Amino acid sequence: MNTPRGHRHHLLLDDRRLSYIDFGPAAGKPLLALHGHFSEGRSFAALAAELAPEWRVIAPDQRGSGESGRAPDYSREGYVADAVALLDHLGLPSAVVLGHSMGGKNAYHLAARHPGRVRALINVDDPVVIADTGPSGISFCLDWPQQAPTREVLLDALGPAAPLVADWLRQQADGSWRLPFEPRDVVESDLGVRGDHWPVWLGSDCPALLVHGRTSFLLSPELAREMAECRPRTRRVELDAGHFIPAEDPDGLAGAVREFLGTLR
Repeated sequence: MNTPRGHRHHLLLDDRRLSYIDFGPAAGKPLLALHGHFSEGRSFAALAAELAPEWRVIAPDQRGSGESGRAPDYSREGYVADAVALLDHLGLPSAVVLGHSMGGKNAYHLAARHPGRVRALINVDDPVVIADTGPSGISFCLDWPQQAPTREVLLDALGPAAPLVADWLRQQADGSWRLPFEPRDVVESDLGVRGDHWPVWLGSDCPALLVHGRTSFLLSPELAREMAECRPRTRRVELDAGHFIPAEDPDGLAGAVREFLGTLR
């Protein structure tokens, strides 16, 4: 399979750049794909290849990630506003919206706040309740070096965390390499996903698919079953994977998404 590179574009939102990749084709039905923490829009290239040519996958680098600029806040309101602005910019009245992890939370908040813009919803391993208190569970990234003279030096300094971000590192004009985000922004965003989101998950009635990993550290099979049973018109698919499903089981994810999309009218 040839994985499409897509075409990268940008739009300005209050002098802040929002970058996105349009994997095409232009005539395809639109699917907005929202990544999770430590990731970016390019992570959906394989999925886009599997869904083409019927579906046009549009994948932004969400605020503060990849090629997109840092934002004044990392609230759900901010993320949702960015998604609506991107749909408006592309002239899309509505789209299927898929999100992984934090992106999944943004997706179902978008569906609840702007139901007319979301034709169907795909939540990839994001729970409706995160009851953590205290420091962020990903605060370890605050100790990561933000740049290094070479890619190899940066990866070595990241140690066991290197696989999380290796594909997204950026080379700078002087030849050095950097992280594709500010760790403090990621931590702020992570703290913002905490709490009980049941009312939001149940706040839309479009068709939905919940994909979760059997060994996920974030979404247990028990909670996933409850989420699917409590929300009408919601299908559930369990994959033999952990939390990082797009990387761990891309074929399983593509198969589940393709089957679900085939049910839409």
